[in-house]
Amino acid sequence: MLKQYLGIASIALLFMVASCSSNKQQNKKSKKDLAVVDRDLEEIRKEGVLNVVTTYSSTSYFLYRGQPMGYEYDLLKRFAKHIGVDFKVEVSNNLDVMYEKLHQGDVDLIAHGLTITGKRKEFIRFSDYLYLTHQVLVQKKPDNWRKMRWSELQSSLIHDAIELIGDTVSVRANSSYLNRIDNLKDEMGGEIYVDTLSGDLSTDKIIEMVAKGEIKYTFADNNIASINASYYPNLDIRVPVSFSQRMAWAVRPNSESLLTELDNWIDSMKNGVEYYVIYNKYFKNERDFRRRENSELYSINHNRISEYDDLIQIYADSLGWDWRLYAAMIFQESKFNPTSESWAGAKGLMQMMPQTAEKYGVTDRTDPEMSMEGGTKVLQVLWDRFIDIPDSVQRIKFTMAAYNCGYSHVIDARVLAEEEGIDSYRWDECVEESMLKLSYPENYNKPFIKYGYVRGIEPVSYVKQIFSRYEHYCQLVE
Repeated sequence: MLKQYLGIASIALLFMVASCSSNKQQNKKSKKDLAVVDRDLEEIRKEGVLNVVTTYSSTSYFLYRGQPMGYEYDLLKRFAKHIGVDFKVEVSNNLDVMYEKLHQGDVDLIAHGLTITGKRKEFIRFSDYLYLTHQVLVQKKPDNWRKMRWSELQSSLIHDAIELIGDTVSVRANSSYLNRIDNLKDEMGGEIYVDTLSGDLSTDKIIEMVAKGEIKYTFADNNIASINASYYPNLDIRVPVSFSQRMAWAVRPNSESLLTELDNWIDSMKNGVEYYVIYNKYFKNERDFRRRENSELYSINHNRISEYDDLIQIYADSLGWDWRLYAAMIFQESKFNPTSESWAGAKGLMQMMPQTAEKYGVTDRTDPEMSMEGGTKVLQVLWDRFIDIPDSVQRIKFTMAAYNCGYSHVIDARVLAEEEGIDSYRWDECVEESMLKLSYPENYNKPFIKYGYVRGIEPVSYVKQIFSRYEHYCQLVE
């Protein structure tokens, strides 16, 4: 028998899940003063998690139709799998914050296209370069440019960087673009004035500011400028302002093993087809870029996960859950497709079986609101049954597992855990391991197991994937 727990989890614990916000305050230390943390590949593998910081942008990391995407994100998935760990992403568009997080040990890797420079080599180690690019001037064509003669249009634009002398260029603080302006001034022997923008602004946003006429000029890497110019045809990006530059990721100076493994992996990727498919997907495929930019389900522009966000928020609130967590669960069930149907006959956003739908008054499983209302009722019943679980996050995981494979199988897994001296009140690394064991006859045939075989990998993966997606939603959607 499971021991009885005498209290109910406090509301405070429950809303720890709902907050999911990171502390944005950063210490103002110089790069030379940052402490070096002794954490390398061996420690990462032992912990099982690679901690990463990247940018929130239209090419690196974003959310589209509920799915995390991006050039950096797609590569990170593959590198983490290569070294046999999960990965956790933090977001920052401020390079100084990225460097500080790296040196303080908050992250192990800066997965962002950093220009390899001598100054940066003094405090970080660069990976082998991922791609080559060069910086270009981003400028706006006149408002009536479509009606202008070609000669008039050309005379209205800058055609050589030297024409910037005496003019102003807006660039992000502490960026390679700012360094490039300084070098251009020396090379040309003239003054270029700098409008220094916030380090938290992404290159995409600054390019948009040029397109809207909010600023006059900026510099950008050619591959990023090109994909954005496909959406803003009023931009001209033909003027180069630098030679080719190598773009790479970065690790701490003492992360020798991690760097070696990363370099070897990059080398193998660049010798194959998959790397170039990923690069072209985000930097060359203009049609897909425009489709995302025009979609209401593109997090960069609309801060939305799905077309059902409003409904999800209502029903998540009735459970006391963060709506992004509920959204992650619905994506796992149906990918937000209300007509989705499984091989077993489950249907709708919440993939309800016919008998369950009938029991909870759902007459049309393909109706989004009815499906969500019925699914929420089921979750509430399951949540109430796990009243003895003291930790609210663990209680949610038990509830989700039961929704996936059935309450009875979860009880069997808890009983097996208790019999083996494992914490039966904790899902992570405890009851989830017992759930996996119930796939084998030596365990599901034990006399105290009442409900027999269950394919344990399904509820275990189900819960893991929902919470992994939830972390992405917390990073990218308010």
